[in-house]
Amino acid sequence: MEYCFGVDIGGTTVKMGLFSAEGELIHKWEIKTQTQNEGERILPDVAESILREMDERDITAGQVLGVGVGIPAPVNSEGIVQNTANLGWGYKDVKGELSKLLSGLEVRAGNDANVAALGEMWMGGGQGRKNVVMVTLGTGVGGGIIHNGRIVVGENGAGGEIGHICVNYEEKEKCGCGKTGCLEQYASATGIARLARRRLAKYHEQTILNREDISAKTVFDAVKKKDEVAIKIAEEFGVYLGHALANIAVIFDPAVIVIGGGVSRAGEVLLPFIEKPFRERAFFANQNTEFALAMLGNDAGIYGAAKLVLDE
Repeated sequence: MEYCFGVDIGGTTVKMGLFSAEGELIHKWEIKTQTQNEGERILPDVAESILREMDERDITAGQVLGVGVGIPAPVNSEGIVQNTANLGWGYKDVKGELSKLLSGLEVRAGNDANVAALGEMWMGGGQGRKNVVMVTLGTGVGGGIIHNGRIVVGENGAGGEIGHICVNYEEKEKCGCGKTGCLEQYASATGIARLARRRLAKYHEQTILNREDISAKTVFDAVKKKDEVAIKIAEEFGVYLGHALANIAVIFDPAVIVIGGGVSRAGEVLLPFIEKPFRERAFFANQNTEFALAMLGNDAGIYGAAKLVLDE
């Protein structure tokens, strides 16, 4: 029997999965991400954990097709990272270093959002489609673009950085990337909370929202209770995201746009706020683009990482 491993490296934990060559998830587990000392222990810890799993299950190196890795940073086609925001790495040859630690096993690496998109295309909300855009709405806005079944990586590994499309040229506050008016400032969990705080400060409307406890979750919980102020905030969020996705669609022409990340836990109530402005702006050829919620949750990264290997 042949196997592969999927690894999703995050700032707090590393999620790992053992898969069969047919794509069945056999076992998943996590280890702590050791970011101290410029993250020097991260790849050795990953290698040790994989080798331990192989030993415990009597899996030989000859049975392992490879190891796929998702990383929260741009990753080029050679598996090289130039810098990371929260792992402590500067330049890192992830593919080369991890392969050496694993005694020559094949390693494939990609940006975590791109890899998660690949996972959703394979076994999740985009299953059965080859052209998929995934938007991850979490603390920031991540994105992954799958074209003809392959990740759009780009020259510098920054393909699919949807969160940094400029959607407001009048914005004065800076995004975390240092620019202004990025989608991330309006459509992330923190961005939705920011929109809510701005509205509550500007208008004195009756609402069940508590000004001292604003989050994306409280906004959409209030939407479900038909709170008019929360609905207006959700509509503003939806316009920013829907219009941005219409621009993306005219370039990549996806069959389906998958919405994931923590904000997507609001459920189906979320989608109409995005779809309506999308269809108002979308090119006629993109009017039939479908929308779906991500299905794999926190496992999307390990599924996509495994698919990196299985696609080779």
